[in-house]
Amino acid sequence: MSFQNPVFIPGPTNMPESLRKACDMPTLDHRSSIFAEMLYPALNGVRRILKSDVAEVFIFPSTGTGGWETAITNTLSPGDTVLMARNGMFSHRWIDMCERHGLDVQIIDVAWGEGIPADRFEEALTADKGHKIKAVLATHNETATGVKSDIAAVRNAMDAASHPALLLVDGVSSIASMDFRFDEWGVDIAVTGSQKGFMLPAGLAITAFSPKATATIEAAKLPRTFFDIRDMRAGYEKGAYPYTPAVGLMNGLKQSCDMLLDEGLENVFARHTRLATGVRAAAGAWGMPLCAASPDVYSDTVSAVRTPEGFNATDIVTHCADTYGMAFGVGLGDVAGKVFRIGHLGMLTDAMVLSGLATVEMAMVDLGLDVKLGSGVAAAQEIYRNTASTDLKKAA
Repeated sequence: MSFQNPVFIPGPTNMPESLRKACDMPTLDHRSSIFAEMLYPALNGVRRILKSDVAEVFIFPSTGTGGWETAITNTLSPGDTVLMARNGMFSHRWIDMCERHGLDVQIIDVAWGEGIPADRFEEALTADKGHKIKAVLATHNETATGVKSDIAAVRNAMDAASHPALLLVDGVSSIASMDFRFDEWGVDIAVTGSQKGFMLPAGLAITAFSPKATATIEAAKLPRTFFDIRDMRAGYEKGAYPYTPAVGLMNGLKQSCDMLLDEGLENVFARHTRLATGVRAAAGAWGMPLCAASPDVYSDTVSAVRTPEGFNATDIVTHCADTYGMAFGVGLGDVAGKVFRIGHLGMLTDAMVLSGLATVEMAMVDLGLDVKLGSGVAAAQEIYRNTASTDLKKAA
């Protein structure tokens, strides 16, 4: 693997040099006022990226998985029932976490490649006359399959059923790359991480709680210590943490939020859509369908590309790494060996994406697939040549 080449995994993503430098800083006293000058702007920046006026943001030294645990342990008790669709590896993992914590998970199984079925959620919630279901968990962007789900539709289903459950959303591979509307969609807890749309190293679990969610924390009885938002809130009141924070990452997060907001959120989202459209055009030119079942669920941050029946898609990823020094994502879970994944989120440009598509084409031809060199690149070039581009400001 070459450090000179960009990566095309769905995270961690490529880091702008300015953010890498922001994280690389001397040791400082994390209980001094200097840390507070990083902390408060970072919290406010995340809130703005979530398009929220009401969210209370808590940032833990962890990853998205720690964010999942923060969400459930601060709001739920052993034996509580939660409702969730299983439509990919990451929804499956959140279900597994809930079950390990002693929650009763009501699972709606969905074909991998489909989005969350809001109509089936509405049926389940309407049938729950006693309001046994305490939370609805939803994966906004299923990283394993390249599928986005309609969170607004999930909230509408909850409202149609007049159900008081909390809405907990995994936005790990969507937030800061795809439009996310915390307040408008009635989200109660959003979870993401530093290593995807925020373009930083892994190491921060970023969570946001609505007033409704924070109102449940005293009654919640699942065990929590490290992820207790009450301790974190008390620390924030003093401009500090209840334990040692990841100071460099917090400085990077402050800078990342500034960078994204300077570019303009709508420009950020349009850039990701544009890059994704080029990748999808390339897959079409190769004659390879996406795992995502229909255009309305296509992800703008990762595309899972299906290879011909009988071909091991993982060989493409391995060959790209071993021969050309470039990283792509393998298929996971039910689609392992059936798809390879192209991450197109974070710090990427047209030219960078074209280099990835060219490399994949070389690997596929090397491995004997019936793909014409340059076909996918040309299809993406037509997209990028004929649509307006927005620059990731201050990325150098």
